[in-house]
Amino acid sequence: MNNAPLVSIIIRTKNEERWISACLKSVFRQNYPNLEVILVDNKSTDRTVAKAKQYPVKLVEIEDFKPGLAINLGIKASKGDILVCLSGHCVPTDETWLTNLVADLDDPQIAGVYGRQQPLSFSSPFDKRDLMIVFGLDKKVQHKDSFFHNANSAFRREIWQRFPFDNDLSNIEDRLWGKTVIDAGLKIVYEPDASVYHYHGIHQDLDVNRANNVVRIMEEISGAADLGRHAMHKAEVFAIIPVRGKSITGENGPLLKYAIRQAQASPSIDRVIVSTDSEETAELAKSLGAEAPFLRPEHLSDDIVGIGDVLQWTLEEVEQLYGVPDLVVVLGETYPFRPDTLIEDMISLTLDQGFDAVIAGQSESRHIWFRDRDGQIEDSSEPVSTPRNLRDKHALVGLFGLGCVTHPMNIRLGDPLSGRLGIVEVSDPLSRIEVRDQKTMQLTEPMLINWRTANGSENPKP
Repeated sequence: MNNAPLVSIIIRTKNEERWISACLKSVFRQNYPNLEVILVDNKSTDRTVAKAKQYPVKLVEIEDFKPGLAINLGIKASKGDILVCLSGHCVPTDETWLTNLVADLDDPQIAGVYGRQQPLSFSSPFDKRDLMIVFGLDKKVQHKDSFFHNANSAFRREIWQRFPFDNDLSNIEDRLWGKTVIDAGLKIVYEPDASVYHYHGIHQDLDVNRANNVVRIMEEISGAADLGRHAMHKAEVFAIIPVRGKSITGENGPLLKYAIRQAQASPSIDRVIVSTDSEETAELAKSLGAEAPFLRPEHLSDDIVGIGDVLQWTLEEVEQLYGVPDLVVVLGETYPFRPDTLIEDMISLTLDQGFDAVIAGQSESRHIWFRDRDGQIEDSSEPVSTPRNLRDKHALVGLFGLGCVTHPMNIRLGDPLSGRLGIVEVSDPLSRIEVRDQKTMQLTEPMLINWRTANGSENPKP
């Protein structure tokens, strides 16, 4: 393939920060030797463009978005004889995707090729169903069927020059194009070996129960439940440990060392960053192998300032220094009884199930009431006479400082736990102990040392 024609890949994006790194990583791992990438971005307000610029892409910006117009503009900025359309939230499943997608374009009677779209493990049931029904395993040559899909497609430049996409359509520009080329006597190929993971389906269906039943049967036959489970598992993950003032220190060293060592032990975490207002704590963090490249302003340590504001400021500084991470892990130094597997469990749950955020939590089966600012008490539990083991509902107490995994956009919006939330339950009652002062440190340190020894945790001297 030394003389392989240049392939121009047109990727349309609008706030695809969550997906664009996985998409581009897979694109630039292809075994096809001659390609360029044109990113057509519709005024993303997240960090889509910043993350994309970490790769050799050419940027085209569009304000008045129409799908066909975006493709046409991307093609005009490209140089390849072969043109590929790929959605910014689609991830090629392997390194042969591009080779397989363009192979049939040597035939002058083939107007275009579209590839398979596979659901992710956490795609909704109706999206799974639609993708599995439409995108099967048999290759097809379409003489009359005009179905075509630009989430994953290819065609020659000469064909596009004869049949450009409609600039004015708000959707289904690919279906109209497919009908046009079929009516002109050309053919369309469906190539299942050119496959991408696609979070969204191609239809919407409110009958979730019916979709669940269809998906269940199809997954039993094809084993599709695990498709895409690892599509995002090469995510870049930063850990942020916020510390106000000096780290509490006991006879066995500073409290901060436990959070840093646990973050360092997580294979998924790429950077461990301590955000503090104290020069002494910053130097301590560096001596423990973490990064502390800045001191946050004193006003962020006021009692009226919440953790959301601290994380917003910290993330902005981090992104200016290191780029935009895919995930952020927030760890509090005040929770030293953190299970060794908790961080990886939370990251895996976030990626496997597509959660917007995941928090550590503990089940609470005791009776619970809520009291508002006016002193009014609201009962939120089943009758206290019901045995705990027979209650239908148990409360889950969030332990944010023990561990939280979230997407950067959530932090920028001021709520790290917004969106679809997952919870990793921690069964050890000691894990909810928070050490916030020297007295609590003195009381808990002997117990902490014994706990870490019993759990096989490393407990190095500071």
